[in-house]
Amino acid sequence: MSRLTVLLAALSVAGAAQAQTQALDPAALAFTPPDHVAWQGDGKTGPQSFVLWGDPTKPGPYAILVRWPPHLGSRPHTHPHDRHITVISGTWWVGTGKSWSPETAVPMPAGTVVTHFANQFHYDGARDEAAVLEIVGEGPQ
Repeated sequence: MSRLTVLLAALSVAGAAQAQTQALDPAALAFTPPDHVAWQGDGKTGPQSFVLWGDPTKPGPYAILVRWPPHLGSRPHTHPHDRHITVISGTWWVGTGKSWSPETAVPMPAGTVVTHFANQFHYDGARDEAAVLEIVGEGPQ
């Protein structure tokens, strides 16, 4: 390895270390580390949620994170507006129709993008692992 390569590698490491120790300007961005997300809800009886922006209980757009704990799911239900879902982590299980049949639910692994259409029956949840979703919709949910 040439001296120039070694020097460039050292400068790169030093620059990365400096970037990690510099404080971020709160006027430029806000962030919440995963261990500081203030999940709302029991988690033993249903999913937990965290509002990213907007208010899902009021008219207007919103985005929330939803965390389905393992072995929990919903019965068939609808929403009055389309909802756009991205599976962030885990596997989310989804079924459609008015009849609840969790054994026929289809796995949606992390990275899957789903649209639940307004007024259409579906059910969902998690099986052996928690699933975290980002849901963007129109309130009230």
